[in-house]
Amino acid sequence: MREFIVRSEIAAPPETVWAILADLERWPEWTASMQSVKRLDSEAIGTGSRVRVLQPKLRPAVFTVTEWLPNRNFTWTSSTPGVTTVAGHLLEPATGGCKLTLSLRFDGLFGGLAGRLFRGLIQRYMAMEANGLKQSSEAVRPA
Repeated sequence: MREFIVRSEIAAPPETVWAILADLERWPEWTASMQSVKRLDSEAIGTGSRVRVLQPKLRPAVFTVTEWLPNRNFTWTSSTPGVTTVAGHLLEPATGGCKLTLSLRFDGLFGGLAGRLFRGLIQRYMAMEANGLKQSSEAVRPA
C-alpha cells in the first residue's frame, strides 16, 4: 500500500467547492491533470456511478464511486490486475471557508510498486487538482 495526501484551505463555503468538485465532467476546465472525464451512466451521480478518466501520461481508467456524501466527501476506486486505486475528496467546514483533503492510495499486490513508480506524477497531479479547485472555488462570487 502507498498513500498520498494533499491538504488545502479554500476561502469558499463547502457548498460552493462541492458544486465544482461534483461536476466531474468539467474537471478538465480547472485542472490540467485531467484530459477528459466522462460519466458512463445516466442516473444522478452517486454511489455506484462509473466514470472514465483520461489523464496525461496515464492509461485510461474507469472509476466507480464508492462513497458520495454531498457537500462533504466522495471516494472512487479503479482496479487493474494487482493494483486498486482509491481516491478520496474530503471537504470540512472551516473559519472563512473549508479545508480540502485529497487522498490517493494504491492497494493490492503491486500497490507499493505503483506508488513508487508514479510518486512524482501523482504528487504533481494532486497539487494541480487542489490548486485548480481552490482557484475556481474562490473565483465564485456569492449571490
